[in-house]
Amino acid sequence: MYLCKRIFTVKNKFMSLLKEFKAFAVKGNVIDMAVGIIIGGAFGKIVSSLVSDIIMPPIGLLIGGVNFSDLVLTLQHATTDAAGNAVAPVTINIGTFIQTTLDFLIIAFSIFMMVKALNSFKKKAAEVPPAPPAPSKEETLLTEIRDILKEKK
Repeated sequence: MYLCKRIFTVKNKFMSLLKEFKAFAVKGNVIDMAVGIIIGGAFGKIVSSLVSDIIMPPIGLLIGGVNFSDLVLTLQHATTDAAGNAVAPVTINIGTFIQTTLDFLIIAFSIFMMVKALNSFKKKAAEVPPAPPAPSKEETLLTEIRDILKEKK
């Protein structure tokens, strides 16, 4: 008997948790956030391509034909170990870092501009003056009395 009550209690708690999760997952904010993450991922790829394929080549040409993806600071050159296997060089990839930094700055600026535009839309919607409040019962009654007195004259 105790086991049946325990199973029933666990089932009710699980169903309650499932219902709460469903209410959370179907809310507009969660769905909007998921769409934003997907679009953001695609936007990140576009910005990465913009930086690496369009912005960086002219900058590299201006500073003497440097390809930023090849710009590295070598700490240790490639060597071979005792068994004759090649050991990769130890490098600091400055060009990749510069490119990633530019990616970040472009994405951050784009998001800043989008948030600024959304905030301006919210301000315009908030600036619409609210409708005047409905007259109170006393004002309505006084208006009716005034109208009746005007009709009698």
